[in-house]
Amino acid sequence: MEWKPNKVESVPIYKQIADYMETRIMNGEYPSGSCLPSERFLAAELGVNRGTVIAAYDELLASGLVKKVKGIGTVVSQALWGEGPQKRIPNWGQYVKSGFFQINNPINQQIYQIIQSRDHVINFAIGELAPDLQPVKLMQDIHRSMEINDYLGYEHMQGNIKLRETISAHLRKYRRIETTPSSIIITSGAQQALHLIIQCLLKPGDAIAIEDPSYAYSLPIFHSAGLKTFLLSPGREGIDPDEIISLYKRTRVKMVFLNPTYQNPTGTTMSEERRKKIIEISTQYGIPIVEDDPYSITGFQEQAIAPLKSLDRDGAILYISSLSKIAASGLRIGWIVGPQPVIDRLADAKQQIDFGHPNYPQWISERLLASEGFDVHISQLRAGLRDKRDRVVEALRSEIGSYIEFIEPQGGIHLWCGLKGECDEHALFRESIQNGVIFAPGTTLGSKKGFMRFTYSRTETQDIREGIRRFADALKRVMK
Repeated sequence: MEWKPNKVESVPIYKQIADYMETRIMNGEYPSGSCLPSERFLAAELGVNRGTVIAAYDELLASGLVKKVKGIGTVVSQALWGEGPQKRIPNWGQYVKSGFFQINNPINQQIYQIIQSRDHVINFAIGELAPDLQPVKLMQDIHRSMEINDYLGYEHMQGNIKLRETISAHLRKYRRIETTPSSIIITSGAQQALHLIIQCLLKPGDAIAIEDPSYAYSLPIFHSAGLKTFLLSPGREGIDPDEIISLYKRTRVKMVFLNPTYQNPTGTTMSEERRKKIIEISTQYGIPIVEDDPYSITGFQEQAIAPLKSLDRDGAILYISSLSKIAASGLRIGWIVGPQPVIDRLADAKQQIDFGHPNYPQWISERLLASEGFDVHISQLRAGLRDKRDRVVEALRSEIGSYIEFIEPQGGIHLWCGLKGECDEHALFRESIQNGVIFAPGTTLGSKKGFMRFTYSRTETQDIREGIRRFADALKRVMK
């Protein structure tokens, strides 16, 4: 919630809240029969005591705008507009349950609500870069030097040609991928890339394979699209390629979604031998591979690990990447590399959805990738991520080394931890939030219990030790 009460005004805070909620009711944002946010939730959103929200709701109750319903909460009155013909208000509650897109996992919804409304929570939950890892100064310099003399209308359906040329050069230099600008489409981050592939190339009832655990596991889009999802287990060297063969023979799987390098959430990297075997399987059985590669240039070793796509000579792999994990998630610049017929199909769909990507972030991104300062930024990013990882690892070992186990990632932004004993995951999540720290519970990313993901890239460096201490206190209380 963006609005906050003004604590220096002469109007009492509860009255400000009552007036604000009344405005939203009268504007139709909370129609007749809909529920207002719970007192506890609204208090947390606005940073006030629950008693203040109760007083605000009592004001609305006294004015007849709302009523209390036992077992439900505070509900907007049906007879809001007084006497007159009987009205039949649209049942928006039913509509929001009936759309194509399934809702997010409630835990993920709660994570986003908390980090957007509580400044004091130390954030190990969200996969993005902290301000001290972003190329802010470089982007400020680029912004100052820009002259807006290009066309300001709709861009090319595949995206700005200069940006696609620069991405092509970037892929050759940093990721050993040979491609042309015409084989690239710009998307609104990797998220839209996945949605376009699923919605354009697959149909309800198709079988696909994803890793368990994985970021893909957390996405409702696979179920929204009516796909049958089958799970592959990544080990220390990635998934076993023979699992794909076995799965194909049983289910005729249509597509496989993989994150082979510094995998989210496990941090593991697929071995070169397994990468070659997966390419062979893909071309032998005709199974497309979708490679999600947000992290390959964040490795802590000198020699960067080349993506799976760098081995592809037959156009069997659709390659997804973005600037979100190496520059700034707010730019919303991602891309797909693939065969021309696929790119044409995806570009047509994207044009139907949003008429192409906005100009300005594409111009900024092109200059960022082409700048001399980008090499320096990547070096600083790798060093910064390694420092944050080391601090998290040291703090975990110091605070709760006997309670957990993990493999240190050699790149990327996530640390995947397993508990050595039994623990109520939901109780630990609630207790941690109460203690002022938030993480991603393992069951939001995979089918197995007893795991959690700490994203060290998002946490301010000075908060890492305190954040782990808060988590350790919560864990010890829950496991007593």
